[in-house]
Order: sequence, then structure tokens, then C-alpha cells
Amino acid sequence: MKLLKITVLFILLAPQFVQAQALDKSILSDIKKSQQALKNAQDKVAAERAVIAKKLSAVQRQVLTLRDKTAVVRRLQDENTLGLTQLQQRIDGWRAQHNFQQNLINRFTRQQDLPVSEKRASLNSILQHGEKLLAQLSPVFSQQVVITESGVIEPADVLSLGPVMFYVNGEQAGLLESGNNGLKVSLPLEGASRQSLLELARTGQGSISFDPSNSKAIAMAKQHESAIEHISKGGLWAIPILFFALFALIIAIAKSWQLFRLPKIQLLPSTKLGEWISQKGEKQDTNLNGMQASLMQIARDEPNIAHRDDLLFNQLQHSKYRLERWLGAIAVVASISPLLGLLGTVSGMIETFKMMTLFGSGDPEVVSGGIAQALITTELGLVVAIPALILNALLSRRAKNYYQQLESFALQISQLSESNIKLMHSREYDKSAKAGTC
Repeated sequence: MKLLKITVLFILLAPQFVQAQALDKSILSDIKKSQQALKNAQDKVAAERAVIAKKLSAVQRQVLTLRDKTAVVRRLQDENTLGLTQLQQRIDGWRAQHNFQQNLINRFTRQQDLPVSEKRASLNSILQHGEKLLAQLSPVFSQQVVITESGVIEPADVLSLGPVMFYVNGEQAGLLESGNNGLKVSLPLEGASRQSLLELARTGQGSISFDPSNSKAIAMAKQHESAIEHISKGGLWAIPILFFALFALIIAIAKSWQLFRLPKIQLLPSTKLGEWISQKGEKQDTNLNGMQASLMQIARDEPNIAHRDDLLFNQLQHSKYRLERWLGAIAVVASISPLLGLLGTVSGMIETFKMMTLFGSGDPEVVSGGIAQALITTELGLVVAIPALILNALLSRRAKNYYQQLESFALQISQLSESNIKLMHSREYDKSAKAGTC
């Protein structure tokens, strides 16, 4: 029966199976045709792309050729423009130089009171005046009156070399300066320089020394002053600044002597510290000195824990007061010294402006000299303030570090409980009892 059913089912499905095989062959045939058509299309596109690439390469070469020609043309135009610009700039420079030279000639003629009727005549007069100046540079001594350093007016042989002047008076020789009252001796020469100048005056031949700064270096040498003279120029306000400086110096020396002589804080373990506190003798803690010994003595004398902590706190505050005493004065000096200096500067400036109001400001040396003297107090204030700040910082740090060590030691004592101390007392009692029994 089963075989019959299978045979009937095979007969029914056989036509459909044949039809499916035919359909598969048709689809495979269509796929092959499509693939062939795609390949033909790709070959055609590749051929067209090669042709277009050749045309594009030719166009690019034409563009590069045109770009090079454009760059050449543009470079020629820039060179032409640059050449015209340079010529114009050169002409403008010549014109500016001509105007500058003309102004120099006009100013020179005005300063020398020369006639300026015509340019040629003006130039000739300038040349003649230049010849006179060259003639004045020749070493020729002339008899003139000079003022010596002591203020005596004496005749002397004077040699003028431009702005530099020398004098010879007997065996004395030196440099002169021209002032409102006449020729004045600015620097007497000694040694080989004096002998050379005397030889030049006698024989007309010799080597001489001169000041290339035109007496400026001599003036600077004369202004050399000592520290006391420099401070005295500060006026009245320099006195309180110096007083505060001396005050701060004395305090700094005293505090340095106090702080650096303090005994070193001994760091003890808690067990040993408890043993020392429990003992009444002085043998175990003979190496404790100063403020630390005071704290230890309070811990040994006071059995009440609360009262002991209060005494320790009071002793710490007293030690802190001793360590930091007078340090604030150094800080005050460091703060007030620049203010006093500024006050002195303001007072000096006021006086300078008063003098300018009365006598005018025609002489800049008077004004600058008054301002320089007014700034001396500011300089003194800063000279006092900077070391005072440094000393205050160093001493305050030293005092703070020492107080922190004392505070740590007091805290270590405070952390010891009453039971630990009683236990240590009992141990000591047992030891003493055993020793008595033995």
C-alpha cells in the first residue's frame, strides 16, 4: 500500500520537476546574456574614457603654456613699474637731501651772522669761516686771564683747540673750562701729562692729554660724594628714616641673639616621657632647658589633668609672647620707611617747584638737581625697608618653628592619660618595694 502511494505521488510531481529544470536553464541563459552585455558596455566606456583623457591632457598642456606666457608678461609689467618707482624714490631722496643741505647752510649762516644775500656768496662766506676755524685749531698759546681753583685771578698762557682749552702758568698746567665769569681751572695736570704740556709751551712740540667729554667727565668726578654727604642731601626727613633704621637694627640683633641661643627641643617617646613625668627627681630630665623644661615641670607638679592642660596652655602663650615680642616693630619699620621716603620726596618736589616759580625753569640743571635731591629720601626708605622685611621674615619663621615644636611637646604631654601616670607611679612603687625587700 505504501509503495502504491509513493508511485502515485511520483507520477503527480514528475511534470512539475521537469518544468522547474527548464526554468533554471532559461534563467542561466538570461544571466549569461546580461553579463555579455555588461562587458560590452564596459569596454565601450573604457574606449571613450581613453579618448577623453587624451583630449584633457592636450587641453591641460595648452593651459600650462598660456600660464607661462601670462607670468612672463606680468613679470615684464612689474619690472617696468618697479623701475619707475625706484627712479621716483631716488629723485625724492635727492630732493630731500638738497633741502636738508640748504637748511643746514641757512642755519649755519644765521648762527654765525654771515651775509645771506646770495647762495654763492653765502657758500663762499662759509668756506672763509671754516678756514678761520681751522686756523684757530692750530696750537698757538695766547696770554689770557684765568681763575685758579683757589679763586685767584692770574694771567696764564692759554692754548685753544676747538672746545678744549689748556693753560700753562709757570710750572703749573692743566685744563680750563669756560664759565660765566671767564676761564676757570677745571683740572690741574700732574706727572707726565703736565711735563708734556710744559714742553709744548716751551718748544712748540709735545703730546698733550685732553678730555673728549668736554669737561663732562671732570664734572662727574667732582660730584663724587661720601655716604654721609649723600644722606645729608635728603634733608629733614632723612633723620626719622635713619632713626627707624637704627631702631629696627637693634631689635633685629637682640631677637637674633635670643632666638638662635634657644636650646634645642628634645623629642621623647611617650613611654619615656611618662616615666620622666612620674619621677619627682631631677636626674632624668637634666638635659631639658628653657621653655621645654618649664612645660615638663608643670606636667610633673600638677596631678590634675584638666588643671595641668590649662597651665600648659598658659605657659605656651607666655612662651609665644616671649618668642614674638618686638618682631612686629621690625615689620612696622619695614612698612613706614617707604612712606617716610615718599613724604620726603613730595616735600622736596614742592620746594623745587617753588624755586621754579620764583626763578623760572630756564636752567634744567637746577631743576634736575632739585629732583635728584628730593628722591634721596625715597632711596633711603627703600634701603631701610628691604632689609627690615627680610629680617622680619627670617626671625618670624624661626620663632614660629620653635613655638610649633613647643606646642607639639605640650600636646604629647596632654595626651598622656591619668591612668598611665598612675600605672607608672605604681610600677615605681613596686620597684622600690622589691628593692626594700631585697
